[in-house]
Parts: sequence; structure tokens; C-alpha cells
Amino acid sequence: MARQARQWRSGAVGMAVLGLTLTSCGGAKVGETADAGSSGSSGTCGTFNLAVNPWVGYEANAAVVAQVAETELGCKVVKKDLKAEIGWQGFATGEVDAILENWGHEELKKKYIVQQKTAVDLGSTGNQGIIGWYIPPWIAEKHPDITDWKNLNKYASNFETSESDGKGQLLDGDPSYQTNDEALVKNLDLDFKVVYAGSETALIQAFRNAEKNKEWVIGYFYEPQWFLSEVPLVHIELPPHTEGCDADPAKVACDYPVFDLDKIVSTGFAESGSPAYELVKNFKWTNEDQNTVAKYIALDKMKPEAAAKKWIAANPEKVKAWLE
Repeated sequence: MARQARQWRSGAVGMAVLGLTLTSCGGAKVGETADAGSSGSSGTCGTFNLAVNPWVGYEANAAVVAQVAETELGCKVVKKDLKAEIGWQGFATGEVDAILENWGHEELKKKYIVQQKTAVDLGSTGNQGIIGWYIPPWIAEKHPDITDWKNLNKYASNFETSESDGKGQLLDGDPSYQTNDEALVKNLDLDFKVVYAGSETALIQAFRNAEKNKEWVIGYFYEPQWFLSEVPLVHIELPPHTEGCDADPAKVACDYPVFDLDKIVSTGFAESGSPAYELVKNFKWTNEDQNTVAKYIALDKMKPEAAAKKWIAANPEKVKAWLE
């Protein structure tokens, strides 16, 4: 997703765009009137404002946490469909209580946790996040040397599209995702142009079609992600990530790090006494858990609430641990 982690997904956004939302998950907008989770008295839940970022893995997190919060803690959960960095802006006003899957965003942590002190890091979700460049299996089988980035220019013309201006197309997802790809293309002197598919769904469909129809596609992708169990995409080996190699976003010439995905909450929410805070603090599961729920939603076409109920029913001990 991505997604983190990645000098992230688009530049700074002003408060004027706080009302921007996606339609993938439903829910409220930042800027709508809603009681902040921090407004509840100590020990009561009240309203729990939960940011939902635009990838199905995050949607899986939110569905399960929301279901537990509603059924076990009596919370009124308000989901707000927000691009990754916009949710951070709602911490100060109480419009956002929690972000359940943060991919790095060291610049946002510095701004909101260290400087403004409007946010708190609640630690790992248990998920390990991996971002990189991938190709469909058929290309790797036919041209095994392509998995080394040094050979990409050799095949660049095969990836050309009407949108890539005579270069190979490197397909990214939602423009808000954490990505270093434009800098990587430039700094590794690759004959490619980054083109945005626009969404996780579009990115997945491009890879699915490429494998089925033997089409040339190379693009940004990430784990945890249920789709890899359907089409085992092959990772391109970029220059190895080393400490500090991505410190300057404009000069990045290394692969993405492995991200320990974490949870971020507002300071007000952390001090509210809400039982939903303890739930978020204790929430922890595996990539396999997330992929299972995400698959229910994306492939099996279950409503997020139904997908969450199914997973919760099968994993009572994990849920019990979150409530202790």
C-alpha cells in the first residue's frame, strides 16, 4: 500500500483539502460534524472516528476493529475515507481519532508527533509492509534476467503505452500512495515514465490482465496484499536499501525498506479514557490475517462488516487478547 514508507505518497496537503474523500469504503468526511472520540467521559466509548485509507488491506483492518468496537465496547464508529496523509491533519481537531496502518511517513511523524504533539505512535500492527516493483510471472519465466534492474532498459520498449511518451510505462497506483518511483526512474537512469493507474483496483486489474493475456506490465505493488495468492507477481531487484539511502526524496536510488506498519492516534484520543483507545493499542495481527479479510472483501465480494464477522468468529482468542 503503500501501502509506506516511502517519502510518501504526494506532497504536503493544506487543511483546505481535508474534505477530500474516496468512495471505496463509505463513511464520513473530515469536516463533518461528529463528536470526537476524546469527548467521551473516562471509561465510555462514545464516538470513535476512524480514518480509512484507500487500499483493501487497510479496509480489512478498519472493518475488524470497527466491528469489535461496536459489538464489544458499544462504540459509535464513524469511518472517514481519507488519503493517507490527510488523516493526520484531523488529529488536532478531534475529527480523526486513529489511523490503523501507517506506512512510515517519518516526515509526518516529525510534524505531528514531535513538533505539534497532536499524535501518538501506538506501535506495530504486526504487519510487515513491503513495497517494490513487480512484473507478472509470465515475463519473468520468459525473460529471467529482467528481474535485475540493470536490465530494465533492455526491455523498456516492450512496456511502452500511449501514456508513457515513448518510454516504458511504470504503473503506479493511487497518487496518494507512498512512492519513490519517479525519483528512482530518474536517478537510476531508466528509460521509463511513471503513470498512475489511479487506484488499487485498477493496478490489480492491470496485473491480472497482463498475466492472462501475456501483456507487458511492470508496476508498483506491495505486501500484505491478498492478490499475490491469485497472481504470484515477481519482484524486481532494485539497489538494496541501506540506512539513510532514502533520506532525500529527490535523490533516492535504492529499494524500499521493509516497513513495520504501525498505528497512529490523536493525543486527545490517547488521553480520553475511551476503551476504543485500548482496543487500538492492543490490536495486532499477521499479514495472513489481513490478507484473509481483504480477500473476503475484494475477491469474494463480501461486505466489510460481513467479512469482519467471519474472521472474528474464526479467531476468538485473538480478539479476546485485544480486549484484555
